[in-house]
Amino acid sequence: MQIGPYKLKNNLVVAPMAGVTDRPFRMLCKKLGAGLAVSEMVTSNSLLYGSAKTLRRANHEGEVEPISVQIAGADPKMMAEAAKHNVDNGAQIIDINMGCPAKKVIGGYAGSALMREPDHALSLIEATVKAVKVPVTVKMRLGWDENSLNAPDIAARAEAAGVQLITIHGRTRMQFYEGCADWDAIAAVRDAIRIPLIANGDVDSREDAVEILRRSGADAVMVGRACQGRPWHAGWIAGADAPSAEEVPGLVVDHYRAMLEHYGPEVGVRHARKHLGWYLDRQAPMASAEDKVAVMTSKNPEFVAEAMRRILSEITPDNARQEAA
Repeated sequence: MQIGPYKLKNNLVVAPMAGVTDRPFRMLCKKLGAGLAVSEMVTSNSLLYGSAKTLRRANHEGEVEPISVQIAGADPKMMAEAAKHNVDNGAQIIDINMGCPAKKVIGGYAGSALMREPDHALSLIEATVKAVKVPVTVKMRLGWDENSLNAPDIAARAEAAGVQLITIHGRTRMQFYEGCADWDAIAAVRDAIRIPLIANGDVDSREDAVEILRRSGADAVMVGRACQGRPWHAGWIAGADAPSAEEVPGLVVDHYRAMLEHYGPEVGVRHARKHLGWYLDRQAPMASAEDKVAVMTSKNPEFVAEAMRRILSEITPDNARQEAA
């Protein structure tokens, strides 16, 4: 699949996930076979450009191209400035967030709240497209609720405004992440646009990927929560080998150390816990409660690294392959 001048090595994309798809995680997903990994959401509020969090999110040093950065906001001028700011800092693709259902995002009339105001959403899209020379993409949901499934119309208008790719999560905002994603409903967006389409929602296996492509008519698949604790999962769905049981402990420890380097030891230890928890849940579900508590509460990076190496070294090859799949 191609996004502007960038041809992806495959059609499996890791979804932008707040607090998850930071630079260390994206780099690992790409290294392990994902065609693209989109950054976690970056605010369009210029007052936060100098904050430690925003500076970290704008750091793409060593990241495999293309670099896709998702921005969120509700003001056209601020979105345009945010797009330019991120391109100046290395972004090669700008993705507009119109899908986040979180209350703190829609409370500012951003994310999926924009689907209630299509004209306003288009003003943001037009301002962003005009502001930068790199491809602009949009990620949205089917609509605000089941009575306003307006994704096909918004997608068509976004294409006319110069957007080069659309991603659809097969739920409405009011569904949050409940129920099942409606893969068939995404097909209406396929019928409305000619630009590439990515289908997203509940993809957890190679069979799921084949089925969502068949039912939606999309060109590519986006995988989100299924990659938590399995950064190789998108690559595996695309056909790459999953890491062996012997390789998993070293991979996890390397990821942990990369997070410490990226965030600094104090913040890194805290931030890494969510990833360590996912690794333990998926790769070592039989680990003792004592071991899990020790890993999740320790402030000693060396203790945590060695404990994770020890716990994960007890994975059997059969368990590792089962979890990869």
